[in-house]
Amino acid sequence: MRKKQAGPVILDLEFTAWEGSLQYDWRRPGEFREVVQIGAVKLSPGALTPIDEFNMLIIPRLNPVLSAFFCDLTGITNERLQARGVDFITGYGAFLEFAAGAQVWAHGRDDLVLAANLKLYGWDRHFPVLNYTNAILWFLEHGVDLRGKHACDVAAAVGAEFSGRQHNALDDARGVAAGIRALIARGAPNPFI
Repeated sequence: MRKKQAGPVILDLEFTAWEGSLQYDWRRPGEFREVVQIGAVKLSPGALTPIDEFNMLIIPRLNPVLSAFFCDLTGITNERLQARGVDFITGYGAFLEFAAGAQVWAHGRDDLVLAANLKLYGWDRHFPVLNYTNAILWFLEHGVDLRGKHACDVAAAVGAEFSGRQHNALDDARGVAAGIRALIARGAPNPFI
């Protein structure tokens, strides 16, 4: 009897940013990619339909007050963050519990952002390494070049519908999942079965 394979988890992060952060790669004084939101969708392995979702706000330590640029971009306010946010270790631990060892896919290198946050907080040796895949490479292998684009651009790039707010981690994770489903529907092999 074959062991039933767990479905993938599609992850997206929102992290602290200021006007020009992307252009300067967060190298200006005081800038660091501190996680502010972890959003994820767990999919069934065959049909890739959503079976569970994860959404958590994280209060940054170095820059606990979000920039106006970030608030405008994501829709996350300082008031909402203070009312609902948790510390990074609590949020990351909850995400690991949600993922339960499944394959984690994301648009880009969110794994490096998580690793940098773990190191920043002194927890880099206390958590397991994610079973992580950069979805950009899979899309590129199947004819869709997403380099230089954001997670919120994935669905539209393959002709799928994006719903929700761009630069909201959960909505962006849903958009990446929609893009994966659409590309598989067009003939790409399902990498999860």
